[in-house]
Amino acid sequence: MRLRVPTALLLLALAGCSQEPLPSDDPSATPSPEPALPVQALPETPRDGWTECPYLDTEWVAQTNGQRVTGVGTDTRFDPPACQYWSYPEEPQLTVMVRHMDSVESARAVVDYVTPVANTQPASLPGGWEGGRHGGGDVPGRIGAAFAVAKGTTAVAVFTNQNESVKAESVAEKVIANLAL
Repeated sequence: MRLRVPTALLLLALAGCSQEPLPSDDPSATPSPEPALPVQALPETPRDGWTECPYLDTEWVAQTNGQRVTGVGTDTRFDPPACQYWSYPEEPQLTVMVRHMDSVESARAVVDYVTPVANTQPASLPGGWEGGRHGGGDVPGRIGAAFAVAKGTTAVAVFTNQNESVKAESVAEKVIANLAL
């Protein structure tokens, strides 16, 4: 079968349009590792902004963390975006990060940064998530509690300005469920 010249040119043009793979609509597809953000990278959002978190409901966060939300920010350097929720104190009331790292060791390093082994208790969630937790005042230089777990090359970390790590744990469980991690 012979193709006409315009048809052949169109096919050649379409074939060369993109060398990037098409994004997958498959929710079970493994996300790509983040660009070179250090393990210690934290979100940076303005306290007076309002950009909704794509995977957490703001009213649910207010009820779960026990504070009115006065601002919401997302940091798109992270994939999915890291989310911060603000209230009246200077520090964010809640910070949520999902980190897709290039190795299991790097994901563990994120957990170890958020919940340093020397100052924390072990934590786990169903489905093979393992990490640590600490209450307010347990880690020198940090305000509030944290909960962080990793599974494979993915880490989920939550900081709260509250003293109870159970609030951060509830948020981590919701993030894992909402993102089908």
